[in-house]
Amino acid sequence: MTHNIDDRSLAVIVLAAGQGTRMKSTLPKVLHRIGGRPLVGHVIDTALALSPERVAVVVRHERDLVAGAVVELAPGVVVVDQDEVPGTGRAVELALAALDDFAGDVLVLSGDVPLLDADTLAALLTAHRGGDAAATVLSAVLDDATGYGRIIRDADGAVARIVEQKDATADEASVTEINAGVYVFQAPALRAQLALVGTANAQGEKYLTDVVGLLRQASLPVAAASAPDAAAALGVNDRVQLAEAARLLNARTVRRWQLEGVSVLDPATTWIDVDVTLSPDVTVLPNTHLLGATSVATGATIGPDTSLVDCEVGEDAVLRRVEANLAVIGAGVTVGPYSHLRPGTVLGAGVKMGSFVETKNAQVGEGTKVPHFIYLGDAEVGRNTNLGAGTITANYDDVHKHRTEIGDEVHTGSHTVLVAPIRLGDGAKTGAGAVIRKDVPAGALALSVAPQRNVEGWVEKNRPGTGAADVAAKARSAQKADDGAQEENR
Repeated sequence: MTHNIDDRSLAVIVLAAGQGTRMKSTLPKVLHRIGGRPLVGHVIDTALALSPERVAVVVRHERDLVAGAVVELAPGVVVVDQDEVPGTGRAVELALAALDDFAGDVLVLSGDVPLLDADTLAALLTAHRGGDAAATVLSAVLDDATGYGRIIRDADGAVARIVEQKDATADEASVTEINAGVYVFQAPALRAQLALVGTANAQGEKYLTDVVGLLRQASLPVAAASAPDAAAALGVNDRVQLAEAARLLNARTVRRWQLEGVSVLDPATTWIDVDVTLSPDVTVLPNTHLLGATSVATGATIGPDTSLVDCEVGEDAVLRRVEANLAVIGAGVTVGPYSHLRPGTVLGAGVKMGSFVETKNAQVGEGTKVPHFIYLGDAEVGRNTNLGAGTITANYDDVHKHRTEIGDEVHTGSHTVLVAPIRLGDGAKTGAGAVIRKDVPAGALALSVAPQRNVEGWVEKNRPGTGAADVAAKARSAQKADDGAQEENR
């Protein structure tokens, strides 16, 4: 949903230059993912929902990696490189320069605060413009504010300054109202005060927060608006906070789908990415993960213990204990338990797929039965075919993958091996245990039967001293004695 605040122009600056050392990761902090998107992706999506005139993202650490992800997520954004001068103030200063002579309102967001929603930011902008403030800060009240910058107010309750944790006195550190790292500035006032910000602080950085004090010294009004949900305003600095942000986002996503008519039996064990699409009357059973761009149509039941990544599921399908990736499952299909659908799998309407089946790059026609212990790789199967238990397509010759084609109304016997490339014509059948190396014409029965041959005494001769040899010798001796007794009685 987009928000058109009013006619005043808006630019958004997203700060994504930091390394995030507390994550202890080779991956830049803003690229860690929750809900199927990187942290900075959530922030950019929220920014775009406000319909801004311009969006700039400031990058530095692992510049190419972050910039590449940003451009892929939102091709229209401006990527700004931070120089050697550290600090959020310098990052915003460079972004302003990239925005040329922009003179509207500038919303500054942090790339590691993924849970802020567009409604909260729209309310912040409305408060900022309604009070005609030079700057408005988003604040939050926490029981434990350790690690966050504090909002210091004057005797009249107006914002006097923002003090970082490492620069705070004992009295300042006792304040529980924190700076959420989200600001709205009038661009001319911001541009003028940023030029005056220095680096005389514990970190030696050019703090954006110093602009607040400078605006007050210039007798310009600074306001603060409290976030209705303090947890949503908090940043992600380590893996603990990353997991908590993922949990909160997932709870929000699950609740949204429940209110749209989806039955989620156990929200605590159900994970749904933000790009998933669910229709009314879908049922999601416990321990189910719906990830990527998965879509599920009306009446389908997914789970329990099922993981779908970038899959399309048709109406009234039932998937139990299934692992699937880039698969298309048609209407009325049943799959599982314990089946694995790999990329390129397409199951037509009404397909019945049983337990311990694996498919890869396989298309299965309507009404076909793929019961259990089957592998279909690089295969095309027709309509109303029945594959016997243990049927496999031998698609790989150590060098190349080959394709198997199976027609309509085909019936393979149990433990049939189809050595690709091969085609079974419409209505063809195979015998149990057949190894099929040649095409089978329509309506033909394919057998690969050799006469059974028993080699007497083989175990005793070739496996002497084993338990099998011992019991075989005793059995042979007993049989010989029995044969002798029968001979005497004749």
